[in-house]
Amino acid sequence: MGKYSLNPGDAASDITLPVWPEGNLKLPDLHGQWVILYFYPRDNTPGCTTESCEFRDVESDFLGINALLVGVSRDSLASHQRFAEKQNLPFRLMSDADELLCKAFDVIRMKNMYGKQVRGIERSTFIINPDGIVIHAWRKVRVKGHVEDVLNKLKELQA
Repeated sequence: MGKYSLNPGDAASDITLPVWPEGNLKLPDLHGQWVILYFYPRDNTPGCTTESCEFRDVESDFLGINALLVGVSRDSLASHQRFAEKQNLPFRLMSDADELLCKAFDVIRMKNMYGKQVRGIERSTFIINPDGIVIHAWRKVRVKGHVEDVLNKLKELQA
C-alpha cells in the first residue's frame, strides 16, 4: 500500500458536489470521457491562478482528445464564479467546502505556511479514464510545466 489512500488503478469517487457554472456533478456523470481532475488550494491566489489559466489556455487541446478539465477546491460557488469570470475559465469548478472529494482523493495535508502548520489541499492532478478509473496521479504539484506534463501524459496513455 502506498503513502496515499487513493492510487492509480482505484475507481474515482462518486461523491456529488455543487459545481460552477451550474448544478451538481459526480464523476461517474462524466464516464465515457477522459477527465483531468485537478485539486488546488484557493481561488485567486498566484499559483492557483497560474495553473488554472494554463489549463484554460490549452483546454481545446484536451477537448480535442476527449478529455474534460475539472478543478476542485474548498472555495464556495460564489468564489468559483468570481474566479472563473475574472480569469475567463471555461471549465467546471467543483466546490468541496466539506472536503468530501478532497478526502476521497487524499489531498488534504498538513502544510507549512509562513512557518505555521496549516491543513490544506496539496496541489494534485489525476487522470481518470472513460471507465472512471484513476490511471495517473501527480501529487505535490509544482505549477511550472505541469499542464504540459498532464497533456503529454494523457496523449501517451491514449496512444
